[in-house]
Amino acid sequence: MSVSASAPAPVAAPAPASAPAPVAAPVSGPARPVLVRAAACAALLLGAAVAAPPAASAAPAPVHETVTVDSEGRIAADGTVTLSGTYSCLDVSGPVFVGSSVHPGTGDTRYGVGGTLAVCDGETHAWENTGRVPSAVLKAGSVDVEATLTELRSAGGLTLPVFHAVQQREVTLVRG
Repeated sequence: MSVSASAPAPVAAPAPASAPAPVAAPVSGPARPVLVRAAACAALLLGAAVAAPPAASAAPAPVHETVTVDSEGRIAADGTVTLSGTYSCLDVSGPVFVGSSVHPGTGDTRYGVGGTLAVCDGETHAWENTGRVPSAVLKAGSVDVEATLTELRSAGGLTLPVFHAVQQREVTLVRG
């Protein structure tokens, strides 16, 4: 007795993802649409698995380095400006400073207002910088202030700045 129906072609076991796919003879007939759909589904699943971030990295990393600027500063009659805020830093290899500057709102010049040596122990500390700006440049009122948390790190005999945190904000200077 002979069987006239043809037997389906044997299907090879799937290869591991890292191994190259085996080369197979072209498939025709009713098995082709099924294999095409299976390959499309596998590609979608593989793409989704590669694109999905690991669950552990979904949460944002805690921030250990910050600098803030208080909303109010002081300006004396002689142009002495005092700015303040807070900072926090951790894991540094060189000295770290909190620097600050003011921009009066016109022109491109920023005026430096002192610097404070930072203690980088992961705790939040207060900073206060005082510096003199030409009295004709600044008056009481609104100014743009920038504070930076900057480490001076040695690299190959050079000392290079490494910026750890920056904040810019509008500050009101009051007479005082």
